[in-house]
Amino acid sequence: MSWIHTTAAEQAAALAAGEVTSVELVQAHLDQIARVDGADGGIHAFLHVDADGALAQAAASDARRAAGAPLHELDGVPIAIKDVLATEGLPTTAGSRILEGWVPPYDGTVTARIKAAGLPILGKTNMDEFAMGSSTENSAYGVTRNPWDLDRIPGGSGGGSAAAVAAFEAPLAIGSDTGGSIRQPGAMTGTVGVKPTYGSVSRYGVIALANSLDQLGPVTRTVLDSALLQELIGGHDPKDSTSVTTPVTGLAEAAREGALGDLTGLRVGVVKELAGDAWQPGVVQRFEESVDLLTKMGAEVVEVSLPSFVHAMAAYYLILPAECSSNLAKFDAMRYGLRVTPPGSPSAEDVMRASRDAGFGNEVKRRIIIGTYALSSGYYDAYYGQAQKIRTLIIEDFRRAFEQVDVLVSPTAPSTAFPIGEKVDDPLSMYLQDLATIPANLAGVPGISLPSGTAPEDGLPTGIQFLAPVLEDARLYRVGAALEAALHEQWGGAIAPPAYASTTSEES
Repeated sequence: MSWIHTTAAEQAAALAAGEVTSVELVQAHLDQIARVDGADGGIHAFLHVDADGALAQAAASDARRAAGAPLHELDGVPIAIKDVLATEGLPTTAGSRILEGWVPPYDGTVTARIKAAGLPILGKTNMDEFAMGSSTENSAYGVTRNPWDLDRIPGGSGGGSAAAVAAFEAPLAIGSDTGGSIRQPGAMTGTVGVKPTYGSVSRYGVIALANSLDQLGPVTRTVLDSALLQELIGGHDPKDSTSVTTPVTGLAEAAREGALGDLTGLRVGVVKELAGDAWQPGVVQRFEESVDLLTKMGAEVVEVSLPSFVHAMAAYYLILPAECSSNLAKFDAMRYGLRVTPPGSPSAEDVMRASRDAGFGNEVKRRIIIGTYALSSGYYDAYYGQAQKIRTLIIEDFRRAFEQVDVLVSPTAPSTAFPIGEKVDDPLSMYLQDLATIPANLAGVPGISLPSGTAPEDGLPTGIQFLAPVLEDARLYRVGAALEAALHEQWGGAIAPPAYASTTSEES
């Protein structure tokens, strides 16, 4: 076994026991990136790899440990960061040509907390442009491929982070989830993805898509690793006006308790509206098997109806474009970012038009147009205003459901990973990939996706999603860790892409 195939918690324990150094861990992951991540035919999970910086941070971690300084539990464990989060001194593009070459002069709060805890940053991961997409095919810098099948998508918009973790290029990664962009790639790649309670992780330094929906969160290979990472990055931040002051605590403790496999007294609600003929049979089969395991562990499982969920996607695709059209107005070629100057004596408007035409991709342009229309005079009440009313109904549905059950459960995505290019010209079909994940963002509740197995018809990963009330993230970690342990016992271990699970390395 090589170090890259161990979990973040195992790597942290090995560092504490003196069995490995942080420099060795970082170098092992850099070697794996060099082996499998080339843009030409490789996974292409990373847009920028900071080998020198990561090794320097690792050396500093080893020096702190040798000096006996107080250390965070994850000090020295490497991490990758989605390219939507500002990192001082490293390119941050949000997957867009309009930000090509931009190097932030500051760190986002989550980046700062990661650095303060001593985790070496391997680099920035690929994403759909400005987080608009469900396949990571909309990046201006090329497609990311799924480690399970290089001809298939890894999900999106955070396919880069999910693919990096799945292919053992990093044990931990940061993603962002606006409508499922952490959880859906988790289902597609066989990784664990968490959307924390809205406001419990700072958004300061995030290149915003939709302010009322965006949330940073962990991407890992185990539930415990996600708990450890969320505890690190979470907490109130005065720099973020939407940051909640109530702390979300006890996550790792809940995960360790859940791994014991006793869910006696837990009430689980199967969401009636998140099922039907549109769901791939293998996804449904693995979901039903997982629900049976929950019952065997003592949970009480009942069907719950949340009727407003059927309108969630329509509401989301009015609210999100409206917010993104406002947010992206700042990219005007006047202050920073790409500037295209037309020939002759162009006006500021001419420069702005040419720069946006060259800098924004098709999906970004599509959503800006929809959002501008929805916010325009005469249409605001009919579209954006109505969508916000639906959002209120969805929040009320969650409130009533959580009076009956402790957590809600559904498949994470309606299908396994589809072939690259299959849906790129069919935006409505692409949007349906987030059918199960969108309601959590509209209501601000936390959600977790973990692997539920592989679909019999294609051998690709499937995911199961749990949702909990606001600020009750610990419930997700308890039930997620319990199911994870039961599934690992059933499979004989965690699932992993066959081509990468046995990759050898010099540190083996």
